[in-house]
Amino acid sequence: MSFGRLERTPAPQPMSEINMTPLVDVMLVLVVIFILTAPLLVGAVKVDLPKAESTGSMESPQFVSLSITKAGVVFVGEQAVALQALTQTLKEAAQRNPETEVQLRADAAVPYGRVVEVMGAAHKAGLYRIGFVAEPAPAR
Repeated sequence: MSFGRLERTPAPQPMSEINMTPLVDVMLVLVVIFILTAPLLVGAVKVDLPKAESTGSMESPQFVSLSITKAGVVFVGEQAVALQALTQTLKEAAQRNPETEVQLRADAAVPYGRVVEVMGAAHKAGLYRIGFVAEPAPAR
């Protein structure tokens, strides 16, 4: 009796690499979902706040705009003032709110002494927060 041997086809080799395409697809879908839902989560809670009377108003700090032209003329807002009137105007602003900021705009050609006089008037009036306003230099 002869036993014949049946030919077996070799089994397919196991895949040794991970298929990344489904993983990338799932991650992109999750990113899109997070992008769409993130803005909704910020304002999701609607609250109707109660009304209450307060003793004082919570105003943000005010500012006084001072400008000094090339000729040395001082402007409060858009109105030209003398040094004595400037001191009085600044005293009134300091009485209304001691945290008032002075925004000083001085021409590049104004002598330093004139700028110091205006700063001294602000200090004398009780305003100690002075900000110097300048334009940004052009990019090179």
